[in-house]
Amino acid sequence: MKAGKEKFTTAPLHPSAKKPTKKRSKISRFWKLLGPGLISGASDDDPSGIATYSQAGAAFGLSTLWTSIVAFPLMASIQQMCARIGLVTSQGLTGALKRNYPKPVLYIMLLFSFPAIVMNIGADIAGMGAVGNLLVPRIDAMYFSVLFTVILLILIIYLPYQKIAAILKYLCIVLLVYLVVPFLFKQDWLLILRSTFIPTIRFDKDFIGMLVGILGTTISPYLFFWQASMEVEEMKHKKKHLLVNKKIIHDMQQDVDFGMSFSGIVMFFIILTTGTVLFNAGIHQINTVEEAALALKPLAGNFAYLLFAIGVIGTGLLAIPVLSGSLSYMITETFGWEQGLDKKFHEAKAFYIIIAISLLLGLSLNYVGISPIKALIYTAILYGITAPVLIAIILHISNNKKIMGTFTNSKSSNILGFSALLIMTAAALLLLYLQFN
Repeated sequence: MKAGKEKFTTAPLHPSAKKPTKKRSKISRFWKLLGPGLISGASDDDPSGIATYSQAGAAFGLSTLWTSIVAFPLMASIQQMCARIGLVTSQGLTGALKRNYPKPVLYIMLLFSFPAIVMNIGADIAGMGAVGNLLVPRIDAMYFSVLFTVILLILIIYLPYQKIAAILKYLCIVLLVYLVVPFLFKQDWLLILRSTFIPTIRFDKDFIGMLVGILGTTISPYLFFWQASMEVEEMKHKKKHLLVNKKIIHDMQQDVDFGMSFSGIVMFFIILTTGTVLFNAGIHQINTVEEAALALKPLAGNFAYLLFAIGVIGTGLLAIPVLSGSLSYMITETFGWEQGLDKKFHEAKAFYIIIAISLLLGLSLNYVGISPIKALIYTAILYGITAPVLIAIILHISNNKKIMGTFTNSKSSNILGFSALLIMTAAALLLLYLQFN
């Protein structure tokens, strides 16, 4: 036989074999596209938010399910405006306020935002500690609170921005546990559909108060500042020094829409869980997240209870860096100090010291006699007062051609933005009325 080169041929792949790879690459590209919008949306469902939604379900059953549908476009429109401001101006919302508005406006925002954010942090730390104690009863809740605070401080100070962003992004997955819980027991899906798409409004103090609480929890001022600042961080990190174009804006809108819809879905399922399990069992008062988790245990089983509790800790680890980070961006940008999660401690000492102080002050609320539920009430009042003012300013900036150039609001953005302004103003007035009457 003559020695020669053998030829090897491979059969062409069947077209269907390429489809999974294409699908995976699409999912991978979409996952990479997600960032500040997803983190903002997921952090909105923090332990204090979970407590609010749990109380809504326990007290009123499925009557408030429709709020998750109404809140989504309002949340998304405002967060998109904040993100666009960050992208176009290359500075956070505080920087835009500082440059274009009288200083007293900025200082008033800081005056109201600082205590509100610190109390929110305190309520979240307390909630995480209490749930940690439920999972491991031998360890006191206070020790868990201290442990979580220390872990968060170490991670925020020592990890670079890229790793922090990745951790926060993957922590969002924890929220998926709340989508599982309602399927662990029988549901009346026809009633759920009716409650979702046919709004129920009761004109009594408790129900209106709950609606105000839900709005204050979902449309939170600290997220406005975080969104704008994170868009600037993302641009710096990706070294996108090019002019903002339609593709960048489109990618941002997809990110924000996905994040806000994710937030709304989680909110929907928490109200659904507590509105069927707890409400039907006659449990109508839930003051804290640990009460919600404990109440679920005998009614929905250990698995549902564990999922609910683990979700609280995961959302706290996600939300607290967002809360403390937004506060630090606000203060450092106001006074022109070095800032940024992409900087090391020695490069932006004031930035990281403010984060540390906010966490320690939040932790200290557990020792000074302010209960988590009171902290939530005070937070809602402060957020309720500042949100309408901030939304009005955001609308003004977003429609100012001198600041935004060709990227001013569209007609639909303005309709949704002004709707959010009117609803939040009405909510603020109602909140004040309910507190003092």
